[in-house]
Amino acid sequence: QEHYGGLKGLTIAWIGDGNNVLQSFMMSAAKLGMHLRIATPRGFEPDLRITEIAEQNSKEYGTKLLLTTDPLEAADSANVLVTDTWISMGQEEEKKERLKAFQGYQITMQTAKSAASNWTFLHCLPRKPEEVDDEVFYSPRSLVFREAENRKWTI
Repeated sequence: QEHYGGLKGLTIAWIGDGNNVLQSFMMSAAKLGMHLRIATPRGFEPDLRITEIAEQNSKEYGTKLLLTTDPLEAADSANVLVTDTWISMGQEEEKKERLKAFQGYQITMQTAKSAASNWTFLHCLPRKPEEVDDEVFYSPRSLVFREAENRKWTI
């Protein structure tokens, strides 16, 4: 909101795990007027109950919701590219399996070529290089440090 001047009409592309952070986006995006495009590997989709609520919210608020396994399809025309850790606390034993499942989901400048011309990048940190490459993470398009500072004020 701070960067774009508002949220209504923005398209958010989530590329990664169907975790709690994504599910928070799913519960709020439509209510804020944002379209949500989600790419997760098979087997790592968000909770079905949350998906059903998000679909209903999208219909109610007139927004679009897309679920796919294709990161470039999710990134298509998106204003904001977002990812999060692929290996959350308590999932360390699954690391090898998860890294294999998430191959091709790293956000790169190639991913960004599919996005809108005013794209930005978010990640709630800490970030691992396999999730987003250095070129995107440290680019002027990356808002991760402003995002982190803003999060401090909510604590």
